[in-house]
Amino acid sequence: MKRYVKGDFPVSNVRRFLEPGPVVLVSSAWKGETNIMTMGWHMIMEMEPSLIGCYIWTENHSFELIRKSKECVINIPEVELATTAVKIGNCSGLDVDKFEKFKLTQVEGEEVKAPLIKECFANFECKLVDTSLINKYSLFVFEVVKAHVAKSPKFPKTIHYRGDGLFMIAGETVSKYRKLFKPEML
Repeated sequence: MKRYVKGDFPVSNVRRFLEPGPVVLVSSAWKGETNIMTMGWHMIMEMEPSLIGCYIWTENHSFELIRKSKECVINIPEVELATTAVKIGNCSGLDVDKFEKFKLTQVEGEEVKAPLIKECFANFECKLVDTSLINKYSLFVFEVVKAHVAKSPKFPKTIHYRGDGLFMIAGETVSKYRKLFKPEML
């Protein structure tokens, strides 16, 4: 078994090791205005109903659009959109129409008014179901009410944020531990 030599590490940077999933593009709409934000801070909170917790900074333009509309779409881009995702995160919807600037296609949702992003591998239409943590932690709890996922590839190459401007690309999918896995222990 490997033994590690460890040293002190800034607690403000532990996210580099704990980021939970792919970078996503969150689209929103309120009173005729649409926006897209890049997000890396989200987590699965429940499987049925499908609940996702999302940290949205109060200074982000999407914060108020989503708080007021009580809905959004979580769009999952593949690595081909990595540059676009980073650039979306570097500008404000107050200053620019991100769909137009980044040449992304809006698709009408079936359950929400926020647009889906056609160029993304998957789109999850979400409704805000718990607002109790927004004021204290900026944590929105959404229920996925409709999911749209491309049939191929089975395991898309997604991008994951490591902190400090570093990203990684989803790696190889392996099944060698499947025999050990006990789904009833989730």
